[in-house]
Parts: sequence; C-alpha cells; structure tokens
Amino acid sequence: MLTVHLHNLLFHSYHGLYNGEELIGNDFEVNLDVTYDVSGADLDSLKYLISYEDLYKIVQNRMLVPTPLLEELANGIMHKIKHQYAQVETIRISIFKLKAPMLNFQGKVGVSFFQKFGV
Repeated sequence: MLTVHLHNLLFHSYHGLYNGEELIGNDFEVNLDVTYDVSGADLDSLKYLISYEDLYKIVQNRMLVPTPLLEELANGIMHKIKHQYAQVETIRISIFKLKAPMLNFQGKVGVSFFQKFGV
C-alpha cells in the first residue's frame, strides 16, 4: 500500500451558509491522504502511480466552487478522486475553516471524512 499525503493546503474560497461568506470568503485548510495498492507497480514511473500534483489540482478546482457546507465539499472531493482513480482504497480528508464567523470565537472549525472503498 502507498499513501499520498497533501497536508496544510491553504485556499481562500467562498464556502459557507452565513450572509456575506459568498462575497468575502474565508481561509481554508485541507488535509488529504489517499491510499492505494502498488503491488507489482513500477515505482520509478508516474505512469502507474497517483501524482500528488494531480490530487492537488482536484482539490484546487473543487475549492473554486462555492459550497454552503464543508461536508458537501469534502464528499465531492473524495468522489472526484475515486472516480478518476479506481485503484484508490481509502481516502481521508479534513477541511477547516480558519476564521469561523462566530462571535468571540478563536480557533478553527472543520470536518473530517474517512472512506474505505471496496476495490
């Protein structure tokens, strides 16, 4: 098994339910772990591997689409990755909103998903 890690990815995006979030936006942090079987694969060539650059582009493109809920956003990223890479066995993703629009709140809020696929 091989896991590709992309951690602490930072984006300014327009996700959220509260008035004005679609206009002002917020800062988000994404962490992604994608695991797949590489038994018998040539580890000297990206031809048989999942590129972290390609995974980053999937996340980056999805972060451009305003979405009310982080749960929907994370789920959409997972399904896009699995659709593009059938060999993926597990995906772990966390998305954090770094400046939650809550009175007197310091910290970050977020969601995490872990999905195990039958391959």
